[in-house]
Amino acid sequence: MIELVASGVPAGLGAPIYGKLDSDLAAALMGINAVKGVEIGAGFAAAELSGEANADEMRMKDGNVEFLSNQAGGILGGISTGQDIVARFAVKPTSSILAPRRTVTTDKRETEISTKGRHDPCVGIRAVPVGEAMLACVLADHLLRHRAQCP
Repeated sequence: MIELVASGVPAGLGAPIYGKLDSDLAAALMGINAVKGVEIGAGFAAAELSGEANADEMRMKDGNVEFLSNQAGGILGGISTGQDIVARFAVKPTSSILAPRRTVTTDKRETEISTKGRHDPCVGIRAVPVGEAMLACVLADHLLRHRAQCP
């Protein structure tokens, strides 16, 4: 699992239906090779929370709105809240390894295969900067959209 956090993102990026910030972010992260799952904020753990525990309540502090939690990962209803954007993605282990694995040939015969020459048994290390870049691209895209729609 790799966690990405973007701080200083202004409130109001995204849209409630088409062009949702969380939808675009999830699509971008799923587009990375070997990624098998994406969570934003509490993600799948949100299903185990009560509505009260999952709600990001707000209060006023020094004339500004302040959230008391960030279960939504900085995105509510497809729109950034001004809180940190928090996303996690799961990277599957590399299956092309030296250990022999069962397979089937093109003529449907059962056999074994052993991949040689592969030097990256864990793509997770390389996935960190790729995930950061994807998050940055999505945020830059939404910043430009917001600037064009709300001059």
